Amino acid sequence: MNEMRPISADMRAIFDAQRVAFLRAGAPSLQERRADLKKLADAIGRSGDRLSAAISADFGHRSRHETELGEVFPAQSAIRHTLRHLPRWMRPKRVAVGFELMPAGARILYQPVGVVGIISPWNYPFNLAIVPLVAALAAGNRVILKPSELTPRTSDFLAELLAALFPPEQVATIVGGPETGQAFARLPFDHLFYTGSTAVGRLVMQAAAENLTPVTLELGGKSPCIIGEDAVLPSAAESIVHGKLLNAGQTCIAPDYVLLPAQRLDEFVSLATETTRKFYPTLAQNPDYTSIINERHYRRVAYYVAEAKARGVRVIEINPAHDALPEEARKLPPTLLIEPGDDLSVMREEIFGPVLPVKTYRSLDEAIDYVNGHPRPLALYYFGADTVKRDEVLHRTVSGGATVNGTLFHFAAENLPFGGIGPSGIGAYHGEFGFQTFSHRKGVFLQSRLSGTRLLYPPFGRLTNLMLKLLNRG
Repeated sequence: MNEMRPISADMRAIFDAQRVAFLRAGAPSLQERRADLKKLADAIGRSGDRLSAAISADFGHRSRHETELGEVFPAQSAIRHTLRHLPRWMRPKRVAVGFELMPAGARILYQPVGVVGIISPWNYPFNLAIVPLVAALAAGNRVILKPSELTPRTSDFLAELLAALFPPEQVATIVGGPETGQAFARLPFDHLFYTGSTAVGRLVMQAAAENLTPVTLELGGKSPCIIGEDAVLPSAAESIVHGKLLNAGQTCIAPDYVLLPAQRLDEFVSLATETTRKFYPTLAQNPDYTSIINERHYRRVAYYVAEAKARGVRVIEINPAHDALPEEARKLPPTLLIEPGDDLSVMREEIFGPVLPVKTYRSLDEAIDYVNGHPRPLALYYFGADTVKRDEVLHRTVSGGATVNGTLFHFAAENLPFGGIGPSGIGAYHGEFGFQTFSHRKGVFLQSRLSGTRLLYPPFGRLTNLMLKLLNRG
């Protein structure tokens, strides 16, 4: 993006066609929006097998059940929730004007912003394209999608699916590599929505700034798990292992590292090891265990483990059946790193793989200070029964979202905003928050015929002074 990639004529033509169509047709009705969402839901329901096959082929191997849970369910859930609540979201909202302006009225109108760009990532290539698309369509916008080049079969599937449902002046898909993405971000969208790495997010924001395009950035970071002294360790270990190994750790809100009391370390390691063996008794031919997306990311995560070993860190690789795992299969064994130093790559970079660092603390204050001493994460997880300590952790730390006594599931709650803060993102979506992200909230003041504001017109005099005294009273 720093090299100012040119915008192709074809890309510009798609954008211009959507802008013209939006200006000509205006905001779609509630009935039109609901019809669009219903036909999208029906098409998703008919396409599950094809979607699973495409994603699995892109990954080398992706669990079909993980695709159902992590891709199809969130998309369908978002549509169901939106269909149920969209009439209320669209309704103008009456608001008070204050005593000084009475008897006037005021309301907020929700209008589509226009043409929206969505740049979606590879790790959940369907979910993280469709869910923001649902929000943008619910708000009444035209949408251009740029899916990831790292999952080309899924990108082609998305392009085919959406082209069969919507005309290109309403929803269009542009496929291509990094140069296409760089040019895409420079289009003068009315809103640009990006999900991906923090490094690329900075470049997207820089490109959008050329046109003063508002952005939503869904990024990532190192999401901590804090285990309290009174946590039920068996269930905590199960939840953490599940959250870490879903999609082989290639999840933006996966538990990135664990902080727990020193006296509970051995018990946690034992429970996490046994839970992993129970969940994944084999690795090589296990249809439930997903591959790393490509060779570059495979080598990156493998390097984190190799560096830790070379520095003398205790490394526990969990391979229950002692499977041979050839590099070409890109399956890495679940791995615990015990007390790694903060200078190691695994503690400085988002892991995005089946590797879990485990560190100990002496007091809850120490754990909170550790989290606060690092960039604000996309998610935080706390395990413990004491509500006072729970609230202390939630109030003293800042993260995009949080789940207590579990992992991941705040993402699935449509009534909660999902988004990051600082290095983990800007803005939020899901449910009504997604509708508002892609809407312009127009404030409308309705002046009454009997308005006292005329007393503030010039020429100024005694009545003006009296009104100002009333308005500025303490």
